[in-house]
Amino acid sequence: MNTLYGNTSGLKARDLRLLRNTYRRQVSPHEIVSPELASHLTELSHLTKRQVGVLLDRKGEVEYVIVGDAHRLELPDIGRARAGQLRLRGLRLVHTHLKSEPLTKDDLTDLALLRLDMVAAVGVLADGLPGPLHYGQLLPTNGEGAFWRTESLPSVHAAQPDLVANLAALEDEFARASLAHKVDGNERAVLVGVCLDGDRARARASLVELAELAKSAGVTVQDEVLQQRREADPRYLIGRGKLEELNLRSMQTGADVLVFDHDLSASQGRHISESTSLKVLDRTQLILDIFAQRAQSADGRLQVELAQLKYLLPRLAQSDDSLSRLAGGIGGRGPGETKLEIDRRRVRDRITALERRIDQLTRERSVRRAARGRRGLPVISIVGYTNAGKSTLLNALTQSNVLVENKLFATLDPTSRRLRFPREREVIITDTVGFIRDLPKDLVNAFRATLEELGDASLLLHVVDAADPARDAQIEAVESILSTLGLGRTPKLMVWNKVDRLTPAEVEDLLRVKGGVAVSAMRRQGLDVLLEKAERTFYAESGIPELGLSAPAPEP
Repeated sequence: MNTLYGNTSGLKARDLRLLRNTYRRQVSPHEIVSPELASHLTELSHLTKRQVGVLLDRKGEVEYVIVGDAHRLELPDIGRARAGQLRLRGLRLVHTHLKSEPLTKDDLTDLALLRLDMVAAVGVLADGLPGPLHYGQLLPTNGEGAFWRTESLPSVHAAQPDLVANLAALEDEFARASLAHKVDGNERAVLVGVCLDGDRARARASLVELAELAKSAGVTVQDEVLQQRREADPRYLIGRGKLEELNLRSMQTGADVLVFDHDLSASQGRHISESTSLKVLDRTQLILDIFAQRAQSADGRLQVELAQLKYLLPRLAQSDDSLSRLAGGIGGRGPGETKLEIDRRRVRDRITALERRIDQLTRERSVRRAARGRRGLPVISIVGYTNAGKSTLLNALTQSNVLVENKLFATLDPTSRRLRFPREREVIITDTVGFIRDLPKDLVNAFRATLEELGDASLLLHVVDAADPARDAQIEAVESILSTLGLGRTPKLMVWNKVDRLTPAEVEDLLRVKGGVAVSAMRRQGLDVLLEKAERTFYAESGIPELGLSAPAPEP
């Protein structure tokens, strides 16, 4: 009970004794601070020329006595940063300000991050007596976007608000706001975008796509933040000040997840999580989570697990090099293998086992493709950006019932169907996993067994959402991935889907400039033209591609 916290170096024995005597004092639960305690604190500040503060519980008893410097207090560790969404901390901070200034940003940040009942500052007059009283409290979600409310009284002797009734009403408001956020039962997130290249329009479009990814993952988006920086902060990506603002936003909106539209290093993810006590995800983790939810087949689940483990391995941080695995012999007799090294070794072993199994799946797929090739059936593969309507087009062309949802990555496992052309000729048409900008490299590698289906395609139907404002960037992303897979020379037919959302003039201009075929898979419009062009591609005697079809580049 006599422990003093903070900056006590250089204090006289008399000052230390007076500070410890502070624990004997008590105030009414209904008042912020009593005049007696305020006078005691201001007298100590006047003597020491330092800020002095106490943390009071709701009974009015002193829990901590803290000594700072002339400008601020350094609060002790009183538990994790966030005490919960429904209740406040149960402690209020009362401290002194040597110049009687209002609450500072540091005061209000401590109020919010620690969810204190209240922060109060008592001014110190020239004679050491208490001056004005400034105090602040947190606010629940409000239309003005304010995080806290601050007020001032001219003296500690003025009528103070009833603190017991005040806190009860405030926690009721927090409870009602939290219940309103929990209606759907989903996790609630704040999305964070970072613009490092100065292209805010592209960053905004990417943040909109991140919101769609969050929706597909079953996350409710509470707020979105876009920050422009010259370069990424090596510790927090967005900087300490912006991180504190994010923490305040998440508290007020009831969010429990921060999702960054930027890949975080292991160090950045750890520091952000420690500073906010929130779950922290980056874009890659969100995509991996969606894939884990949607993978239905056994090989799909294996491929997702492989990608997750490859992402996890470098993020198993080493905590103590002195306890790492030691070799045998002289100098090698030590504590042995740590838990961290064991985890790393198990992850590496599991990765090796998964890669062997996926290689086996690749060989099995090769056998099936060879058998299919002996039957002489050409293959069409549908590719495109996620949610462009690939599965809807497959259903429309083959009268199938493949799962269709207005979500990113609604289907992952490849689906093959027979397709009959108008001249009674058959082909195999395959729907593959959708692509996305900055598709994680480990995910592309893990799904190589699936994407190898594209290598046997005689024609790629590149499906594009014609009504999407970001369609050009999406086309570029798909072409980049196809080039990475060695499919840049495969003939492609551009299929502009969802043209029912455009005017006839816009469709005409699009085909004149870009070429290809305009369809609406949902309304089954333009499918006859698509089939005719695809059929001519396969069986035209001259081999000259039709309009909108890019032929393979000539051999050098």
